[in-house]
Amino acid sequence: MANKTGEYVWHNGKFIHWNDAKIHIMSHVIHYGSSVFEGIRVYDTHLGPAVFRLKDHMKRLINSAKMYRMELNWNADEFCKVSIDTVRKNKFGACYIRPVVFRGYGGFGVNPFNNPVETYIATWEWGKYLGEGALENGVDVCVSSWKRFAPDTLPALAKSGANYMNSQLIKMEAIINGYVEGIALENHGFISEGSGENIFLIRRGVVLTPPLSSSILPGITRNTVIQICKDLGYEVREVMIPRETLYTAEEVFFTGTAAEITPIRSVDKIQVGAGKRGPITEELQNKFFGIFTGEYKAKEGWLTPVE
Repeated sequence: MANKTGEYVWHNGKFIHWNDAKIHIMSHVIHYGSSVFEGIRVYDTHLGPAVFRLKDHMKRLINSAKMYRMELNWNADEFCKVSIDTVRKNKFGACYIRPVVFRGYGGFGVNPFNNPVETYIATWEWGKYLGEGALENGVDVCVSSWKRFAPDTLPALAKSGANYMNSQLIKMEAIINGYVEGIALENHGFISEGSGENIFLIRRGVVLTPPLSSSILPGITRNTVIQICKDLGYEVREVMIPRETLYTAEEVFFTGTAAEITPIRSVDKIQVGAGKRGPITEELQNKFFGIFTGEYKAKEGWLTPVE
């Protein structure tokens, strides 16, 4: 089933029609992967349609662009405003927002400085990223043969298109072998993250997650879950985690804007815990989705109303 897209896309300060959002075949981004982007959800909440942690996402977008020396004409507040405007113009309630910044058509060759920086914001309706029923039933995953890049090769803290070539290799390998998703290890063999998600493990009631030094993206949902865990009184440790811990943990789950909080029921065909969503994962899901129903108090700035 096709996703419903918005009719309009914001481009460099003005709205254009979806079908007019095109670039030249010789754009730098096509040949050299020079893009940074964000994924942001709008939820139907007790306040009406509201964007989740909009400013945090835009700050990360700006930081990603900064790492790649992309000069932007808009600050975080301005990006937030035009994102809301784009959702409104497309008359969406719950939807997905995709800001993307890339090097366009200019000079040829690896040197990016002669290419203009293009900025777009698109919106569409997107369902459950890892499949219907994944939030309740969990997913079957594998440890990928593809590692995450070493910290001195590409900046993992940037959400860049180039990084997702590595993610595609992880994802394709998993799918071809009958899994929903793959888990990558970092350069020294410790757990890093999924192709598009951060990862958490529960052992003896303690919440474990890899640190930023494990070549992971600093996930907004990851940060949210850490804060929820602390509010609930769980101990959270950001530590290097050996691969075999995946097989002996009581619970394992992914987090991400698209994946939200998705339980993992098996790794490499080894059952995790009871082979279904665990009690702590379910509690965290209830609190996370409770942000949007008003049952769980959102931190200041977490919800930005569309209307």
